[in-house]
Amino acid sequence: MLKLLIHGTLWPAARVRHLTSAAGAGVGRSAISRCRHPGRGHRVTVMSVRVRMRQALPQAMRARDKVAVSALRATLAALDNAEAVPAGSSGLRGSAAIEESPVGAGATEVARRELSEHDTADIVRAEIAERLEAAAELTAPAHADRAERLRAEAAVLLAFLDGTGSGAA
Repeated sequence: MLKLLIHGTLWPAARVRHLTSAAGAGVGRSAISRCRHPGRGHRVTVMSVRVRMRQALPQAMRARDKVAVSALRATLAALDNAEAVPAGSSGLRGSAAIEESPVGAGATEVARRELSEHDTADIVRAEIAERLEAAAELTAPAHADRAERLRAEAAVLLAFLDGTGSGAA
């Protein structure tokens, strides 16, 4: 029997079918990796860092946790930017003739790159390092509150890399 592990609770796959659909809260099949649960003989799915961050953002907003909301929004934006295809690689810039240009809705759309879980973790680590470096540079007493906020944002992101960061960010 296929079950899904969501925030530490096993759910039957039929009850959370919306998580594996393309339209379900931004969670696609590529965002969920499957693994064998040792000793049990049934499949358990583990959500990626990005999916857990996307699910934690609305919860942090409801809890009015400004530090977590700021860290999650900035990191999710960095992940989205990393998926963007560079402008020069689309091949559409060089054609000068109008009759050679693509026609129709979505004709100029380019598929976004898919980041692996390793790439995602590297980007989150870079965001953590950026915040810690900025906090280290703010040595003046007048900037102590800003430095503390940056350290708190880094701690929120680090919790997601450690696997402890979930909906309760």
